[in-house]
Amino acid sequence: MTRTLISKQATTAGAIDPKLPKRRVAHTAKGNSKSGPELVIKDAERTRAEIIEVATKEFSQRGYSGGRINEIAERTRTSKRMIYYYFGSKEVLYRAVLFEHYRRLRANDSAAGLEDKPPLEALATLTRLTFDWYVEHATEVPLVMVENIHRGKHVNSLPEFEFLNSTAIDLVRLIYDRGVADGVMRPNLRPIDIYISIASASFFNVSNRYTFKAIFGHDMSTKEEIARRREALTDCVLRYVAP
Repeated sequence: MTRTLISKQATTAGAIDPKLPKRRVAHTAKGNSKSGPELVIKDAERTRAEIIEVATKEFSQRGYSGGRINEIAERTRTSKRMIYYYFGSKEVLYRAVLFEHYRRLRANDSAAGLEDKPPLEALATLTRLTFDWYVEHATEVPLVMVENIHRGKHVNSLPEFEFLNSTAIDLVRLIYDRGVADGVMRPNLRPIDIYISIASASFFNVSNRYTFKAIFGHDMSTKEEIARRREALTDCVLRYVAP
């Protein structure tokens, strides 16, 4: 069930938000009828994906207010005019970047086939997957931090956003319910609390690594520390749900 819900959201990087402008592809054909409509659409999707990839780096480094469309255009194979042609405005592009960030995170959850694993193994795997995802996408963590400064203003404007991320709780609930039924997890816990425990520690490990090092002299970014924190978090989560 969870995989089905996510798959509807995670097909392509271009399928971002029903409120975004529809794909405008006429300019890519350049009068070449031999290309065919499918090739034109693929080229448009590729262009949109490239713009979003570069915009993700720009907004992660400079935030929404500091991000510049000119900078994004210079680092892509398109122009400032075409960026506005595809997305309409800087704000719409920023929302597309946020949506794509969470789409990939949710797709990461669904790719492991956790519904078929024993409950404790599934929960341990989900914890490690989430932790690893934040480590591997550490440069994007500022996106979430900036959006929290804006109090979720932009993500709240995405009609599909709540549904997309509810699949994370649905997955934890599915694992937890099976664990309770099998007697390997204690009853009366809330799936959202389990997920908060996983996500918050995974996020903190990346978001606070510099201040933590400055305050305590402890480097959380080394391979050894990352591996230690990963297993410590997994152990904490499994102990939390244990009967």
